[in-house]
Amino acid sequence: MTLWTAADAARATGGQATTDWQANGLSIDTRSLQKGDLFIALKAARDGHDFVAHALQKGAAAALVSHIPEGVGPDAPLLIVPDVMAALTALGAAGRARARARVIGVTGSVGKTSTKEMLREMLSDFGQTHAAEASFNNHWGVPITLARLHPEADFAVIEIGMNHPGEIAPLAQLARPDIAMITAIAPAHLEAFDSIEGIAREKASIFEGLAEGGHAIYPCDLPTSPILDTAAKAAGARLWPFGTGSDCLSADDLIQTETALVLRAQLSALRVTVRLTNAGAHFARNALACLGVAQALGLEPARAALALGRWQPPAGRGLRETITLDDVEDLQFTLIDDAFNANPVSLEAALVMLATLTPARDATGRAGRRIAILGDMLELGPQEMDMHRAIAEYPALRAVDLVHCVGPRMAALHATLPQRKRGRHAQNADDLAQLAHILAAPGDIILVKGSKSSFVSRVVDGLRRLDIGLQNKKEK
Repeated sequence: MTLWTAADAARATGGQATTDWQANGLSIDTRSLQKGDLFIALKAARDGHDFVAHALQKGAAAALVSHIPEGVGPDAPLLIVPDVMAALTALGAAGRARARARVIGVTGSVGKTSTKEMLREMLSDFGQTHAAEASFNNHWGVPITLARLHPEADFAVIEIGMNHPGEIAPLAQLARPDIAMITAIAPAHLEAFDSIEGIAREKASIFEGLAEGGHAIYPCDLPTSPILDTAAKAAGARLWPFGTGSDCLSADDLIQTETALVLRAQLSALRVTVRLTNAGAHFARNALACLGVAQALGLEPARAALALGRWQPPAGRGLRETITLDDVEDLQFTLIDDAFNANPVSLEAALVMLATLTPARDATGRAGRRIAILGDMLELGPQEMDMHRAIAEYPALRAVDLVHCVGPRMAALHATLPQRKRGRHAQNADDLAQLAHILAAPGDIILVKGSKSSFVSRVVDGLRRLDIGLQNKKEK
């Protein structure tokens, strides 16, 4: 299915097409490029122009470039523009302008990607749904997502992130969402802001991009909620606050089981039940916000709740899996992979979930342990060491038997922990990953959590490699 013709792309970007081509998709990486993609030669750690020849050899329909790269003939299918990044942004704007989709923009300190995936699952039950790949939420990720939006799609979910002040508003204005959602405000990226109120103001700037008659979905029960409320009203949005409070979309009767989270949501005069498989209680608010989207779109709430139930946490964001140590003796442990990101709020929520789970017993009656493997939380600003020490005071940590720490910041927590809970401390994730074989025992439940750049996901990989069942499958 054609996404962009040479003529349409040239018109959108003001560029010059060297031949008449048709592209079915977009790619910025030759490793994941599919035949028929338009390759975007962005300049990042490497100059994308260096890979144009390879992209064309792999079957790219054309390449978006600022000049004819070395090794590429003048008759190659190219779209030549003065500036590739500016052209990509223009292509994204054109993709948004021609789309009939109802667009939902999602931002927040925590839960953006999980909520995006919840929305993808829910909205797909009602029509063709397009959503951002992975965490494509920055100055190039948002325009790529918009440029990939097919004109006939019914819904589009655009994730919008930030690291510094002033990033969200331009991206929101590019996406022009019909619905703008803020999942949460938490102390993430504090090193770039003076206060959590500064973070709230930056997140609230998503409302500046709302289409006329748009809807705003945001937490109503945070200390910073008045900032969000004021910004939503200033944008002329229809308000859908969620959380605790009589005037908010709310959830009560939360039931946390070993295998699921069940919540009953109150949506105006309606009451619906949602069951989220393998999810902790912190996902209740994400689900509630998604139901707010369903209400804003006029979708049938019970059907939306049922569709949400098909979602479960993915790898790196709370995925729960069983690792088999011995398939003859049926010796296993549970691994919770929450290694994609971390800040004080999301870390505490993950520990609460760990505390609710009951370790199994082995054949001798020995009970497994609740173990947390925690990597550094990054971008927290000058108070980062105090924030890491404070983890020792989280109530949920009382139910955790052992804590292993990774990184120089988590060393502060390691030193603060009582001796009985103090596991190993490693300066880097690779050192701890090499010890995976002595970290786990049958019946254990092991949570791995940390900021992406702490590379604590490598410990997850090390623990996964212990899986005898997986090894047997590979041998077959």
